[in-house]
Amino acid sequence: MTPSLVSKYLGEREGQRPSHLSDRTQSGSKPLLEIDALSLTIHGKPILRDLSLTIAPGEIVALTGESGSGKSMTALAAMGLLPQGAETSGALRLDGTNLCQLSERRLCAIRGREIGMIFQEPMTALNPVQRIGDQVAETILVHKAMPRAAARARAAEMLARVGLPPERVPPSRYPHELSGGQRQRVVIAMAIALRPKLLIADEPTTALDVTTQAQILDLLRELVREEGMGLMMITHDLAVVSEMADRIAVMNSGEIVEQGATARLFAEMRHPYTRQLFEASRHRADLPEARPDGPLLRVETVTRHYPGPRQGLFRPGRAQVAVNGVSFEIARGERVGLVGESGCGKSTLARAILGLEPVQAGAITLDGAPVYRHGKPDRAVRRRVQVVFQDPYGSFNPRHRVGRLIAEPFHLLDDPPRGPERAAAIARALTDVGLKPDHAEQHIHAFSGGQRQRIAIARALIIRPELVIFDEAVSALDVRVRAQILDLIADLSRQYGLTYLFISHDLSVVRGITDRVLVMRSGEIVEAGETETVFDNPAHWYTKSLLAAAPSLPRPPGGGQEDDREPDAR
Repeated sequence: MTPSLVSKYLGEREGQRPSHLSDRTQSGSKPLLEIDALSLTIHGKPILRDLSLTIAPGEIVALTGESGSGKSMTALAAMGLLPQGAETSGALRLDGTNLCQLSERRLCAIRGREIGMIFQEPMTALNPVQRIGDQVAETILVHKAMPRAAARARAAEMLARVGLPPERVPPSRYPHELSGGQRQRVVIAMAIALRPKLLIADEPTTALDVTTQAQILDLLRELVREEGMGLMMITHDLAVVSEMADRIAVMNSGEIVEQGATARLFAEMRHPYTRQLFEASRHRADLPEARPDGPLLRVETVTRHYPGPRQGLFRPGRAQVAVNGVSFEIARGERVGLVGESGCGKSTLARAILGLEPVQAGAITLDGAPVYRHGKPDRAVRRRVQVVFQDPYGSFNPRHRVGRLIAEPFHLLDDPPRGPERAAAIARALTDVGLKPDHAEQHIHAFSGGQRQRIAIARALIIRPELVIFDEAVSALDVRVRAQILDLIADLSRQYGLTYLFISHDLSVVRGITDRVLVMRSGEIVEAGETETVFDNPAHWYTKSLLAAAPSLPRPPGGGQEDDREPDAR
């Protein structure tokens, strides 16, 4: 890198920004961003109503609420990225300039330079065929802030600044070669490349495991402290909000229903909607008492590895081990959780249990029958195991109606139901998950995220499997919808005696929906035991680190017990 070349063309702003004090909210300081009675309609439909909010330099303000509450639309309004048909009233001022009155040309000059944005899904925000260094440099080059050589040096500097030093993660890498946390760091580097005054982070940690989430949140705090940026953080995770934000604005149906300093808002929670969000975040499903009845699934010293990149024309690469000698059992009627960081082997193990991938060593049997037989999955066993995926919309064919979608597992049966019997089975499956039989005639795009997840559960249960695998089935849902889905799983357990493997990186969810938990690290099970025992008295250092990294909610008003654990357990 050539710092002198960079600084020649890009003036440092440290001297122009206030220092990041511990309280951050300095009385009398001029707002950086001022939203004043902002209302927004799209084709005449009200989206935002009379929003008023300020963000000072060096301050973190969180917008929280459920999907559809207007959080992301507020961010897009600040970026000047509203869709066609949008009309605004009121004002949205950045350093005194009303962004609502600027032309597209002037807004383009502000985006990236004065306002940076971190998007929720880094893989869709990044260009898959462009190297990460070039993508960070692109922001600099678009604004003509410096020549190409200096822009590349600045890009490498920013990547190192967010924890991707060139000796460990070269700027020549492509997005698919990085982990989820590393890709999110690249998106952050792009957003801060020109040291913007305001940084907007839209659900920056939703899909990340707890340790990666903690690292990203620490990085954002550090950027605010050292650069003096204002940070608008959009999230539905109140535990993250409670540990991250100076002030909180709670949004519902396009309005800010309550706002204030974080500690005071959580202590008072004057609006009923705020209290509802808080209670949903602490929600524990009412599971029926487990009555295990003999082993159903048995995993014995299973190993799964993949070929690594070739070292040369005649030199094969070293094998990459995803699952290494894993053994455990799940009894009939038992609810087991599987937790660990991204890349630890959870999903690979799930695919092997489903018979979707062969294993190089060990055996997986369901009620004594091997899942994989003669080099291919055993169809008779396969029908007894179903899965609910993380993204229900992505796992459905959008051209088909719901009735056809949830009937897909019928192809595994030797004699699938037909005619009125088939229609009755579909109606019963929809009713079991709290939907209406006539929903079978609609397409999947007509449903909300929570309804789609219910449809995914109906599809998994329609042939009455003996084992269900929930693979991050609630990680992308709002807290209230998540609570509803967890209650649904508990009700189905009570009604059908479900046996399931619940895979998640959200430790609070796993604690409330499982009897026993397995902790996985680098392809191995490092700790296993009853859920409450493992969470209250973890034995392995890795389990302790996961629990320490997980954000926790403050105590509820009135001094009630905290949902997850005592603060000193962290």
